[in-house]
Amino acid sequence: MRLSHFFATVGVALCLAASACQMTRDEGRPVVIPTEETAQDQVLSKAVRDRLLADKKVDLSEIRVVSNSGTVYLTGLVNSLDARQQAIKIAWEVQGVKSVVNSLEVKK
Repeated sequence: MRLSHFFATVGVALCLAASACQMTRDEGRPVVIPTEETAQDQVLSKAVRDRLLADKKVDLSEIRVVSNSGTVYLTGLVNSLDARQQAIKIAWEVQGVKSVVNSLEVKK
């Protein structure tokens, strides 16, 4: 019994390790950002953009927002990692957002 439990644990660990490698490999792919928005997408993008501009903690004015079927794409420049995290957090808080694609770059 103990040996079968050991092999089951090893099997699960190997599966998790394999899936983590798959996720890491996909991170380097370029992100395709939609060029057109439906009326509903435009409303969502505006809501996210308005919330970003209303934030007084960090400057998020150089962020471009595009939406597609509930997915929000954030691109542009921010001054710090904290600003980047704040922008992502704000986008997730907007009603109607199903996912956030972060392509923000931190200024050097």
